[in-house]
Amino acid sequence: MKQFLVFIVKIVVVLLLVAFALDFIYTTVFVQSKTRNKVENVINSEPQNYDVVILGTSRANNHFVSELFEKEGLKTFNYGMSGAHLFETSLMLKLMVERGWNIKNIILETDLNLSNEKRDDGTFGRFMPFMHQSNTITEHFKNEPDFIELYYVPFYRYIQFDSKVGFRAFYKSLQQEPTNTLANKGYYPLGFNPKANMKNNIESLVPLRNRYFEEIKQICKSNNINLIAVTTPICSNVKGMDYFKKVKKLYPEIKEYEHFVEGDHYFSSCGHLNDKGARAYTSKIIEDLEFKRE
Repeated sequence: MKQFLVFIVKIVVVLLLVAFALDFIYTTVFVQSKTRNKVENVINSEPQNYDVVILGTSRANNHFVSELFEKEGLKTFNYGMSGAHLFETSLMLKLMVERGWNIKNIILETDLNLSNEKRDDGTFGRFMPFMHQSNTITEHFKNEPDFIELYYVPFYRYIQFDSKVGFRAFYKSLQQEPTNTLANKGYYPLGFNPKANMKNNIESLVPLRNRYFEEIKQICKSNNINLIAVTTPICSNVKGMDYFKKVKKLYPEIKEYEHFVEGDHYFSSCGHLNDKGARAYTSKIIEDLEFKRE
């Protein structure tokens, strides 16, 4: 029996050593990568100067054409992330401030994402390699129910979020293989899809006085950043459009553009403009809004 227990202890010790070693190797590779996604691009950045930074979900990523802002003399990057919630968007802004970025204006997509305060595991996973490198990330995540396991158990976070920071991502980061995520200054254009479903139902969504939107507002106020919160276009055949009236009642400062682009030929899907629609929408935003330049 004693020999068996000794054997078990040895196995546990070996497993722990392997886990610590793998954790160290994976983390070392990820913390030196800047070219594969927007999260690591921000975390591993030097101080930046931007006239306009765009934040939000895919409805930001696919809707704001950075090039059109730059033509107006506004240095711009689109840091919208597909799948992100305001949970991750607030953290991205915190990291930009932590790294000494000078940002004059933030355009924040605030529409469907106001309806929840949860994390998005797909986007959340991209922060995992940096949990021990940034107090900002630690503080932002510390109230999550699985924080203890993710923070203290070696290599657990890489296993738990394998689809985002597992072996495939590790290998590609090791090879310094870039993606198109950072192309077009962060804007990701979509094409026209004639078979797209141009119907949607958002009747179940209820906008919240969202704690992460409130965080973003406070961060911008404290850092003298001009925050411009906007809704973005959605196709006309949607049930539950009174959702946007509730948004406006809750947050009168949010500027309404959900109806601006009409016609399915401007959309790639019901919730996402194609490149033609995005350019029309971005041009309207530039025409309508006042941007801080000094």
